Amino acid sequence: MNEAEAFYLPHEGNRFFSTTATVGPWSPALQHGGPPAALLGRALERLPSRPLVRIARISVEILGPIPLDTLAVAAEVVRSGRSVEMLSASASAGDRTVLRATAWRIAAEEGRSPAIGLDGPPPPPLPGPQPQVFFAGVDRFPYGDALEWRFVEGGYDQLGPATVWTRCRIPLVRGEEISPLCRLLAMVDSANGVSAELPFWRFTFVPVDLNVVLHRHPRGEWVGMSARTFIERDGVGLTQTRLFDPEGYLGWSLHTLYVAPR
Repeated sequence: MNEAEAFYLPHEGNRFFSTTATVGPWSPALQHGGPPAALLGRALERLPSRPLVRIARISVEILGPIPLDTLAVAAEVVRSGRSVEMLSASASAGDRTVLRATAWRIAAEEGRSPAIGLDGPPPPPLPGPQPQVFFAGVDRFPYGDALEWRFVEGGYDQLGPATVWTRCRIPLVRGEEISPLCRLLAMVDSANGVSAELPFWRFTFVPVDLNVVLHRHPRGEWVGMSARTFIERDGVGLTQTRLFDPEGYLGWSLHTLYVAPR
């Protein structure tokens, strides 16, 4: 079990110490993309806003390896408006920008439109507790231990599509309750890993971005995803993911992948 008290510790305003809980399976010196993506989501949610608006789309560009280092975060409203607004955020380590995000914030008013396409079958039920098993040859890694994983289909140690429920065991930032959007962002960057189609020890499949579109935000501490990966022979791929919570489906995400032999 990860012993860090949070993914990040606040430091001097917009700067955050990255704890070991952010470390992915590749190197003890590199962060998984989920926690820093959630940190940008936090900055976007904290921008000044009017009542009855919500982030409906967030796209995160991963500009390179994210070191286990202090991250400086900045955010701004790029385009203001009564109905839609464009937001922007970035995270830097030293003098290098490692992540950049844009988001659309949309005015949401109950009853403005009919509900369409929301009456399909419900998501799979939440399974009971399971042993936490990761990639073949990777016994544990801190980010993996910082979330609880309950698989309905597939698994880290199985190739192919996967459906999994997750919850964060620790806060995003020490002393704060993690928001529903940040809870989802912390999870969904792992979609290409849980639905890997190639063995982890023979191939690298690196996401260069994360694109999430939500018709509503999740509710409750558990969020889930059904993920599937597609790869062309030239090493370009994508991971398509449907997102859900205990109340139903709520959106989709897409990763663009760089795939190559190790």
